[in-house]
Formats: sequence, C-alpha cells, structure tokens
Amino acid sequence: MQASEPEVRLGLSRAGVIGVSKAIRIRYGEMEKLIAAEIECTVDLDPAQKGVHMSRFPELFEEVIEHVVLEEAFLVEELAAHIAAEIVERQGAVRAEARITARYPVERRTPVTDLATQALLGLIGIATASEGTVRRVVGVEANGINACPCAQGLVREKATDRLLEAGFRRGDVQRILELVPLATHNQRGRGTLFVGTETRVNAEQLGEIVEASMSAPVYELLKRPDELFVVEHAHLQPRFVEDSVRLALQGVLNAYPALADEDFLFSRQVNLETIHTHDVVAERYGTVGELRAELDGGGPETHTELRTWLAEERA
Repeated sequence: MQASEPEVRLGLSRAGVIGVSKAIRIRYGEMEKLIAAEIECTVDLDPAQKGVHMSRFPELFEEVIEHVVLEEAFLVEELAAHIAAEIVERQGAVRAEARITARYPVERRTPVTDLATQALLGLIGIATASEGTVRRVVGVEANGINACPCAQGLVREKATDRLLEAGFRRGDVQRILELVPLATHNQRGRGTLFVGTETRVNAEQLGEIVEASMSAPVYELLKRPDELFVVEHAHLQPRFVEDSVRLALQGVLNAYPALADEDFLFSRQVNLETIHTHDVVAERYGTVGELRAELDGGGPETHTELRTWLAEERA
C-alpha cells in the first residue's frame, strides 16, 4: 500500500514518526550516563509514493538502540547520525532526518556557599543522511535570568531625580548609583545553541556559554548568600534577549576557533516576561563564515537556515 500511487501526486518534505521515548546511554569523555530521550525520524517522500513504512521506524529504533547504544555509548549527535543513515538504507529513502532530545544531568556548585546541586541540561542531536552524506548538529538548552536594561534605565533616571531633589550633589548621586543595584523586572530565560560541525564540541561547555550569555545563571538550590549573589549579579549586567543571542554566538566562536567557515551556528533566546502578557524571542543562524565576516565588518549579511545547511551536500 505504501508504495502505491497517491491520489494527489505531491512529494512531502517530511514524513515519519515523532515522540518515541527510549533510554539511551551517552558518553562525554570518560563519563557515561543512561538518560531518557525522545526520538523522531522522518524521510523525504517521493511524489509517486503514497507513504512510508511507519511501523518500521520504531522497529529500527529498537534494533539500533539494542545493537549500538547498549553495546557502546555515543555522543547524542553520533547516535542521531547512525539512525538517519540506517533509515536511508532500510527505507530506500533519498534523505532522512533524525532528532534526539534528552535531559542531561550536570553537577553545579552554588556561587557563594559552594553546595552541590544538580541542573538538567537540554541535549539535542540532529542529523541528516543521504547516500554517502551525513550532516550532524549538537545542541543544548539552558536556563538563566535576564534583567531588563530598559526598565533599569527608567529606574536610574527617576532615582537620579529623587536624589538630586533630596539635596545630594550630582557626583554623590552617580557614586550611589554605581554602588547600589538598581531595580528592574527580571525575565526567566531559556537559551538554545546549535553547532553543526565535524569538530568535537563539548555539550556541557556549550551549556556554560548559553548560561553566560544571560544576566545570571539559576540554581535549583540557593541559600540566602547565594540568592543575594544571583540577584545582584543579574542587576549588574542587565541584558536584552537580543544581547544573549549575540553573546552566545560570540562565545562559541571564541571557544572553538578551529570551526570551519562552512560549519553552522544557531542561537535562540526566549525570555518569559513578568510585566507583560507576552514573551520575547530573538535568534540568529548562519554559517560560521557568514558570522565571522559580519563581525569583521565585511561582506553582505546572509543567514543560512538550519534545514538549508543540513540539506547541502558535503564537499
């Protein structure tokens, strides 16, 4: 039935399965961890083919996980690449895409009291495969907070006026405002960072880059001195959602200078507003070469998208 002619002869960009939950074993350096993951895999569908063999996807996942994951631990993007390549071979597809999403536990220390706590880092592996070509992306999602620079600017102006009206000299007012953290509204932030490359990158380091792009990190456990540190730290470096995207991209380029110009980067920041009923978002994507050229002030501004990069044939 799946191989028969469809009523409407149109090719499909993606057809497959999503939401397959599995336990996978992954490795970073000498450490291995068993974690829960969600897998999705799709293929391009030819206009002359009615459907794909949906039942074979979960069957393949079982085989790959039993044969590969339980025998040897992989990076999550390597596992995604293995699944995509197997799908192309088994389904006879022109192109397949696999995505694995997991929650990876990382150890944290509170900033002042140095207590041990745990954070869950979102871990994403994406890969596409066609005959003889595999492209893969590793991604992370991390939480933090951003303090709004705009509202803080308004508070600064009003505080200046009030202090001057109270009789303080202007020089003293500026000194006071330098010493005392100024109020603003905080936004719970979630940053996403993708790196498409054959170069080995460390997901935990990518998570640290995302956290550093925000005003302050967040912790599951906070004693009072830690809470004071986080709040003051956030208000001393207020950032827009756009700032976080740019800082995350710059952080990757600084941390991995060996990335090739044809490699890919994607940064996205979502801030959950506290004084509005909407949330705010910013993102930037492109090849490493495009981003480097723009930072150097040369060349036209171009933005290669993720699916475009994944679909390109590797030279």
